[in-house]
Amino acid sequence: MNKVSFDTKLDFNNVLILPQKSSLNSRSEVNLEVEYTFLHSPLKWKGVPIMVANMDTTGTFEMAESLSKHKVITCLHKYYTKDQWKNFLINKDDSIYDYICISIGTSDKDYNNLKEILKEYNKIKFIMIDIANGYSEHFIKFIKRVREEHKDKIIIAGNVVTADLTEELINNGADIVKIGIGPGSVCTTRKKTGIGYPQMSCILECESRIRKKGGRIISDGGCTCPGDFSKAFGGGADFVMSGGMFSGHEESGGEIVEKNGEKYKLFYGMSSKKAMEKHSGSVANYRTSEGKEVLIKYKGSVENTIKDILGGIRSTCTYVGAKKLIELYDKVSFIKVTQQLNSIYS
Repeated sequence: MNKVSFDTKLDFNNVLILPQKSSLNSRSEVNLEVEYTFLHSPLKWKGVPIMVANMDTTGTFEMAESLSKHKVITCLHKYYTKDQWKNFLINKDDSIYDYICISIGTSDKDYNNLKEILKEYNKIKFIMIDIANGYSEHFIKFIKRVREEHKDKIIIAGNVVTADLTEELINNGADIVKIGIGPGSVCTTRKKTGIGYPQMSCILECESRIRKKGGRIISDGGCTCPGDFSKAFGGGADFVMSGGMFSGHEESGGEIVEKNGEKYKLFYGMSSKKAMEKHSGSVANYRTSEGKEVLIKYKGSVENTIKDILGGIRSTCTYVGAKKLIELYDKVSFIKVTQQLNSIYS
């Protein structure tokens, strides 16, 4: 066994996109909507393939209501009750179902909650099976179970970071695999466990394994600016998920904190001490926190943030001549760099 791989693995800040001659005259000419089919589910989906992470500080009903107008998906956190779902969906147009995703872990409680909600709201298309460590045999068996009982749904499963496991999850019933361990802004898994994989290389390697099979991937975490979304799409991600960039908003969860006359919102990882105390009562004595808790300066409405992200992606498309987002993968070439930004005024 080769103990160390000496190949350099890349993150978003290790690459830049090379511009190409383009016939586009304006960002307004770029179409960011895609239409996807899936390997196992018979459903089709059309929209802008950005996802808000299913954290209780970002994956909120308020976020879904705002971002559905931009045809962006909000992955709702798993702690909403059946009654809360009812209150949210009452009098909603059917189009909302295209832009929400129900999230579960692998416990019996999570699964029973899923069944109860889908019994009432079977128009929900996306089910996300979300655990921190997607390398357990139990996880793969659980995906098979959900696929068997919900043949028509679009099933998302994660997280993993290697091509082998991405392929295995696809083969066992997942339509979309969520890739990324540790790149998130409030995740400390790499620090606490030493486990992880640079996100750019993770995308490049996983997509190359499953593209011909018809499987799809979500790049989860690591985006710090709109350009990182473009790099993820250019590398082959079908969807890009972010938590941190959607934190701190009016539509985000988390308490508002006032400090020195400024407003902040609390943002924390779902494996943080704060999250475990909130949802489980305490940190179990056999584990440690793998997330941190931070104060994010209050950003107001998420409208400004999503427009900034979408505008940045459109601008990328004009630099490489992609009239549609779906063309970005074929148009993008990367160069490896030692520095991507002038940080003198940062």
